[in-house]
Amino acid sequence: MNAYIAGAGMTRFGKYLDRGLKSLVAEAVEIALADAGIAKHELQAAYTGTAAAGIITGQVLVPGEVVLRNLGIGRIPVINCENACATSSTAFQQAAAMVSLGAYDVVLVVGYEKLYSADKQKTFSVFTGAVDVEDMDGVLQRLSQDLAASGVRADLSETTSKRSIFMDVYARMAHQYMQRSGATPRHFAMVSAKNSLHGSLNPKAQYQEALSVEQVLAAPMISDPLTLPMCSPIGDGAAALVLVSERKARQLGLHNNGVRILSSVLATGWDYTEQDTETAPEYAARLCYEESGIGPQDLDVVELHDASAPAEVIYYELLGLAAKNEGYKLLERGATRLGGRCVVSPSGGLLRKGHPIGASGCGQLVELTDQLRGRCGKRQVQGARHALAENGGGWIGNDVAAIVITALRRG
Repeated sequence: MNAYIAGAGMTRFGKYLDRGLKSLVAEAVEIALADAGIAKHELQAAYTGTAAAGIITGQVLVPGEVVLRNLGIGRIPVINCENACATSSTAFQQAAAMVSLGAYDVVLVVGYEKLYSADKQKTFSVFTGAVDVEDMDGVLQRLSQDLAASGVRADLSETTSKRSIFMDVYARMAHQYMQRSGATPRHFAMVSAKNSLHGSLNPKAQYQEALSVEQVLAAPMISDPLTLPMCSPIGDGAAALVLVSERKARQLGLHNNGVRILSSVLATGWDYTEQDTETAPEYAARLCYEESGIGPQDLDVVELHDASAPAEVIYYELLGLAAKNEGYKLLERGATRLGGRCVVSPSGGLLRKGHPIGASGCGQLVELTDQLRGRCGKRQVQGARHALAENGGGWIGNDVAAIVITALRRG
């Protein structure tokens, strides 16, 4: 790709019952524009992403136009994106592609969401909509069968009514991973403890208390073996980025010291056959590495979609950071915590920063931009030059519905 990140900004993710989407977006966008040194009138297009606004706030059809008009941004093309948890990373990928193709020199990308609601059923219904709702009975039946095959008797009667269905999806993944690798729930607790340490150093994280492995294991069980700190919390918030062409980057003095987008790959899952040797995440990662010219061995810092603690361990392997069935060994060596070989989720990840679906993907990229610019304070990954973001969304069949993997480089 041939595009740069010129500016980045975000709100703290959290619970904002007294703020609307327009307020959250305004905060993030103003920070990003100021960071880039770009005026609103210089924007040539905007790619916006929210996944839950239609359900939580009732704002459908023109959510991007509404939140940007509030900022005095109009006239330009506004493209609304919705792609489950990969919503704003999809907006980013599309914007980066258009800039790289030469369609625009300056583009705004913003992801935003409100998930907290007085009516919890609204919130749970958002996540339920990220699977095949016409086959909900089949989805729950397959979940139950797979858990039973792992020796787990799971009560799925509260799924979709008292918790996100994805916690049961991740519980299934956790049991299957433990069976084939020898990992234990303690390894998943190590992920949560690590990310809580990182989150305690991030003023934009929703939760900033550092937890021990023992505290994570002793917490209330959500869906065996996942305790509460092993599950990402919902959140409200917004994150924004300003993308520019190489020509504009030269004008801004970013060509040699900015953050370059090496690759951003959007892929969707498919119905696997016996001949398939890659999952959708592995496929997207391979394409990203091929286009960017770097490999997992070159990565200094990664933000990945740790919607649950087991997901982080599993993605170590899918991204090539560890060999198959050996991802948990990275935790034992401390390789992915601050000071380690490749720091994963220095922001605290979704587990501690929070998971406002439409804002999560851009939030990852804001963190990586700040890391590559060396402005993350106590959680700074020293000497970071290459970074990667993985953001998945939805679940169909046996794999993620949509996934975006992005590689960045300093300078």
